Amino acid sequence: MTDFSFQNRYINLGKDFYEICSPTPVEKPELIKFNKDLGKSLGLPEDLDEDYLADIFSGNLIHPTSQSLAMVYAGHQFGHFNPQLGDGRAIYLGELVTNEGQSFDIQLKGSGQTCYSRNGDGRAALGPVLREYLLSEAMVNLGVPTTRALAAVSTGEPVARERLLPGGIITRAASSFIRVGSFQYFAMQDDYQSVKTLADYVITKNYPEASSAANPYLALLEAVISRQASLIAKWMSYGFIHGVMNTDNMSIAGETIDYGPCAFIDYYDHNQVYSSIDRQGRYSYSNQPSIGLWNLTRFAETLLPFFNDESDKAVLIAQSALKKYIHLYEEAWLAVMRAKCGLSRHSDVAPEEDKALIDELLDCMSKSKADYTLTFLFLTDLNLDINADTSQLSNLFSMPDEINHWLAKWYQRLQLETLDKTERLKIMRETNPVYIPRNHQVEAVIRAAEDHNDFKPFHALCDVLEKPFVRQQGKDQYMVPPQPHEVVHQTFCGT
Repeated sequence: MTDFSFQNRYINLGKDFYEICSPTPVEKPELIKFNKDLGKSLGLPEDLDEDYLADIFSGNLIHPTSQSLAMVYAGHQFGHFNPQLGDGRAIYLGELVTNEGQSFDIQLKGSGQTCYSRNGDGRAALGPVLREYLLSEAMVNLGVPTTRALAAVSTGEPVARERLLPGGIITRAASSFIRVGSFQYFAMQDDYQSVKTLADYVITKNYPEASSAANPYLALLEAVISRQASLIAKWMSYGFIHGVMNTDNMSIAGETIDYGPCAFIDYYDHNQVYSSIDRQGRYSYSNQPSIGLWNLTRFAETLLPFFNDESDKAVLIAQSALKKYIHLYEEAWLAVMRAKCGLSRHSDVAPEEDKALIDELLDCMSKSKADYTLTFLFLTDLNLDINADTSQLSNLFSMPDEINHWLAKWYQRLQLETLDKTERLKIMRETNPVYIPRNHQVEAVIRAAEDHNDFKPFHALCDVLEKPFVRQQGKDQYMVPPQPHEVVHQTFCGT
C-alpha cells in the first residue's frame, strides 16, 4: 500500500550525519493506538487496516519511499560531555507533509539496535511507550509545543530490564529531531563546515525567516532562544518537570522531546524532583529556566565562528543574544501566570508587583504542599468574585490562614482591573486545566498494560486528556491528586 510517501531531506546532508540502518523485526506486533487525527493530517489513508498499521509502526514493514537511518549527536548529560551519543533505539523514517504544508519528521523509538546503541538492546519496554504517548499528546492539548505520538504498538517480545517486561514501540512525529547535541557533535571536532551544513538545514526547514537576516546564524540563535524561553515558561505554568534536560534532549525546534522520567507536580514543591537518575536535583522544577539558558549557551558556542572572525567579538555577540533569554523567559512566565490568576497587564501595576503576588501564592502552596493543578482550578472556580465561597480552595492548604491572607491581596489587586471580567475568566479557564496526566494515573495505566495486558485504562485516560480544560461528566476521579499510598515518588527513563 503506497498511497502516501515519505520525503527525506536529512539524508542529503551526507554520511557524517547518520548511519543507514533498518528496524529489527519483532515477533508479534499488535496495534495499541493509532492517532487518527494526526494520521489524517499527515495524509495517511483512513482505511488502513490494523495489521498493516502494526507492521508499519513496528518497523516490520518499511514503506517503499522510506530511507531509514539513525542520527548521530553528542551531548552534555548532567553537565558531563559525551562526544558521541546518537539514536541508540530510534530510527528515522523520513518526512510526512500535512495538508497545510507543515513537515513532520517520523521516527520509530524502541525499534532495535543501531550503531549508536552501545551496549543497549535498542528496545523499549511497554510502560515508557505508553507514558510518552499519554504525556506528549496531553501536552498538545494543553497547548505546549511537543513531539507528537502517531502510534503505539506492542511487540510480542519481552525486554530485559530489572525484570522481563513486555516490549513496545512508539512512532513519534516532530518538526525536527535535531538537538543542541547535534551541533555539539561536529563543533567538538572543529568540523564547522558540518555545523554550517546542519545550521543551513535547520534554517531552511524550521526557521526560514532567519535566511533573510543580515547574519542568518545569529538570527537562528535568537529564534531558538525565543522558542526555548516560551517553552519552558509553559512547562512551569503547568507544573511540568522534564526530568532530564541534557543538551541531547533539547530540540532545536523548541519542542518538548524525549519523555523519559518526566512528571507533572502533584503537591507543590519549588524544588520537586521525580527522576530517579537526577540525584543532585540538577533538573528540578525550579532549576528548569536556568538550565534552559545553560543549554542555549552550549548551542551558542557551536555557532561562534559564524558570528565574527574574531573570537572575542563573536563571544560578545553571543552573550548579547543570550542575555535576552532572561527577559524573554520572565515576560513569557509572567504573562501565563497572570492569565492563570485572572490578571491582565495594567499600566498602574508594575510587573514586579504582580510577580511578587504570584510568587507569594507559590510559596503558600509549597509550605502547605497544596496540589498545584487544583489550586489554580479552584481559584478559577471563584469566578473573580469577592463574595465567593473559598472553602474548597483553602481546604487544599494545611495552613489555610496563609492562603486566605493571599486571597485578600488578590481581591485587592482585582479591583485595579479594567479588562472585562468575562474575558479574564475565559482566559483563566483556558489556562487552568481540570485534568493533567497525573503520575499515579499514568502508573496505573502502565501496571494494567504490563501486568494484565489490559489497555482499557490507557484508552480511557487518553480520552479524558483530549479535553483537559473541560469538566467531563463522570470523570472526577481523573481530577484528584493521589492518596498517600498512590504517590509516585520516582519516575524512570525507561532505557
